[in-house]
Amino acid sequence: MLQVLYAYYSSEERSINNTEKELFFCIHKSYDLYHYLLALVIEIADYAENRIELKQNKHLPTQEDLNPNTKFVTNLFIQQLRSNRQLTAYLNQTKLSWVNHPELIRELYLIMIESEMYESYINSEVRSYMDDRKFIEKMFNKIFLVSEEICEVLEEQSIYWNDDIEFVISVIIKTIKRFNELSDSDQRLMPLYKDDEDRVFAKELLRKSIINHDEIQTLIKVHSSNWDVDRIAFMDILMMQLAITEFLHFPSIPTKVTMNEYIELSKFYSTEKSRNFINGILDKTLKDLKKEGKINKAGRGLVGE
Repeated sequence: MLQVLYAYYSSEERSINNTEKELFFCIHKSYDLYHYLLALVIEIADYAENRIELKQNKHLPTQEDLNPNTKFVTNLFIQQLRSNRQLTAYLNQTKLSWVNHPELIRELYLIMIESEMYESYINSEVRSYMDDRKFIEKMFNKIFLVSEEICEVLEEQSIYWNDDIEFVISVIIKTIKRFNELSDSDQRLMPLYKDDEDRVFAKELLRKSIINHDEIQTLIKVHSSNWDVDRIAFMDILMMQLAITEFLHFPSIPTKVTMNEYIELSKFYSTEKSRNFINGILDKTLKDLKKEGKINKAGRGLVGE
């Protein structure tokens, strides 16, 4: 939302309809990345299995070559991903594949087998579904999430994936936790939107933020009277614009949730000084809006918030 809003105000030809299309395209690209990264762990398992076969077919294989540890390549959670119909169908439909990136697969495999977590996993005599599933969680959190190699490959493929990796991996971890040892090939993955209301929220937040731009900019100026608004980072202003839009026009969203979300967002797009500034301006704006009776929250636990 923030990036699309930035693009809207940076463009000479501003169209809310086109910006809305761009927003939903961006969201869909994140969903592509979600499936693409799920497929990555399967690719690494395939690579590991191929290495085992090559060693077994050597002219003079060692005893270790002939009797390899197959705990990773037979990982029970990976087997579930392999057979998952939704994942397979999505990858086939979108033609998403890691086939053109064998160097990345090899590099990630080497990083994995040299890690302490792999050594602990592969040498443990314990073999259970939960043990297998937890190891895949660790792969995403401790290898994929911090891999510069993955970032470089993704940036080459799509400008929409630059800032999405951390968020998408957090959704993948939630997905993994939904699986259990009885999950079959019809186990559902995360939907593109939680529900229809989720999609409507994205659309309405964008439109209401743009339509009420002048009113919100006035509020920001009033509550940043000790600052030269022209010198405030544009991205900081946009974050405050979105937050104030939620304060005023989304009665079902608690103001505390809005504050927390945009302060968290500022950690990625602002300096520490800017974060404190955003927090202070939003806090002052919210207090004044409440005094003026302009904050009208409705729903369970929200009346009189």
